[in-house]
Amino acid sequence: MTKQFKSILILAFIAIGFVNAQIQERPNFIFILTDDQSYGMMGCTGNNIVQTPNLDKLAHDGTLFNNAHITSAICTPSRISILLSQYERKHAVNFNSGTSVSDEAWAKSYPMVMRNAGYYTGWIGKNHAPIGKGGYGSGLMEKSFDYWYAGHGHIRFYPKEVHNIFNDAIADTQVEIINEGINDFLDPNERKLKGAIKFLESRPSNKPFMLSVNFNLPHSAGTGSMKLRTTDDDIYKTMYRDLDIPLPKNYIAKKDIKTPKLPADLLKVENRQTGYNYVDKPEDNIERYTRQLQAMTGIDRLIGNLRAKLKDLKLDKNTVIIFTSDHGLFMGEQGLGGKALCYEKTTHVPMIVYNPELKKKQRGLTSDALVQSIDVAPTMLSLAGVSIPKEFQGKDISNLVKGDKTEVRNYVFTENLWATQFGNPKIEAVQNKEWKYIRYYKNTSFPALKKIAAAKELGLNLNDMLYKVHDTDIAIYRALSNGSLEGETPVYEELYNLKNDPSELNNLINNPKHASVLKELKTAWKQELIKARGEGKPKVYRYTYESESTSNYKSK
Repeated sequence: MTKQFKSILILAFIAIGFVNAQIQERPNFIFILTDDQSYGMMGCTGNNIVQTPNLDKLAHDGTLFNNAHITSAICTPSRISILLSQYERKHAVNFNSGTSVSDEAWAKSYPMVMRNAGYYTGWIGKNHAPIGKGGYGSGLMEKSFDYWYAGHGHIRFYPKEVHNIFNDAIADTQVEIINEGINDFLDPNERKLKGAIKFLESRPSNKPFMLSVNFNLPHSAGTGSMKLRTTDDDIYKTMYRDLDIPLPKNYIAKKDIKTPKLPADLLKVENRQTGYNYVDKPEDNIERYTRQLQAMTGIDRLIGNLRAKLKDLKLDKNTVIIFTSDHGLFMGEQGLGGKALCYEKTTHVPMIVYNPELKKKQRGLTSDALVQSIDVAPTMLSLAGVSIPKEFQGKDISNLVKGDKTEVRNYVFTENLWATQFGNPKIEAVQNKEWKYIRYYKNTSFPALKKIAAAKELGLNLNDMLYKVHDTDIAIYRALSNGSLEGETPVYEELYNLKNDPSELNNLINNPKHASVLKELKTAWKQELIKARGEGKPKVYRYTYESESTSNYKSK
């Protein structure tokens, strides 16, 4: 071996060591997403009943964004918006769209980008995003992660009853099963879960990691399936049951509704899904809310366990934790139940970003900056030193996390394109810190009640009748999406002063004193709508009842 070759070899080893050191120095990430959690469901966001000491501590140690919003207040489009950092208007996937995310679009999702940048990736809990040809059945999601311990769709309170992957867990309840998955992912010495899909036996210690944790709670599909079994933790059996739980503020029971919040031919509440009947029986609503509180305290305990585990493994000083929800939920406020609206109750969510590498003076901050769920992905990539794809529409808010007061946007745009047989109209909204303007479009959807009647008369499967999406629905969805861009006019509008009327009780749309504000917001609406749609065609596959798993549908 020549002296020159030895020198080259030494330099090569030094270079490899330098690269490995750089990889190890990059922060780890844990992104936690809850389901149907409105902003005011934690102590740190103003709830004086629920016990969430660990989430409150996380907010105290990090930055709490009190003006964070989702983009679409319904599970699937919201979650895909987070994954792709795109508005639904651009990614074009919803329950009613007849589409799934294409491989090309998925390649630019935050999990794929970070994995390709050298991150060890994991996904635990719930997946409600149809990815690849054949959607949930494509297998693309499972193959996209180094560690997979999740179920598609609703995993309910007892996940073993619907997904075999969880059968090896010791626990039976959702939060605790997810906690076992987190421990398995993080700790090489933890009990190994046989059901988990792994590409390596254990997480490499020389690679940074990116873990996504997804709950199906406090969603009613989870809390509604609680059975108060003797084997359940006391949190889920007795907690909060000794308290006098009040009905939500501004709650209106069905029997007391004199004038509906929205015109009856616009929001056709008689066609709503049965799970959204929060106004029917106030006494039932108390039980449902109690279970939500219990679920939140269970999630809070997991947060405490997680942070303790990170500290035990000496990962706590280099792991960024981000916590938010996919949207909020009406539980009878103003006589409304469910989501798929553009009011604060459904679009306003909690968001906490904890970066342990920041100085003490940069922690415990509260920001009223306008941020959105699509900002999560670019923020993680920025902190990881990874290039942000041009396809992302969200903003990097890492400077806001540090305490910088420079705003990333002047307006928030939200939308609802889940205009279906369940009575929802198409909606678009734009808001700044003080004002919100909402536009509603004519509701032409065929009513669920008529579908139900036909199914019963002919003995047809009711779920097939209500939930299967057909090829014709692709055209209907595209018309919904394109209509306002092509000049469709609203049939109803609202204007709210969020500072004086945060509950959005008083519609000021016809008040001439606010004509200049309305004009400004209408201009902003058009600009934000165009930006949300973006350029190019939606990168989707056909995903309908008629389609086969190998079919490939691309927008024309």
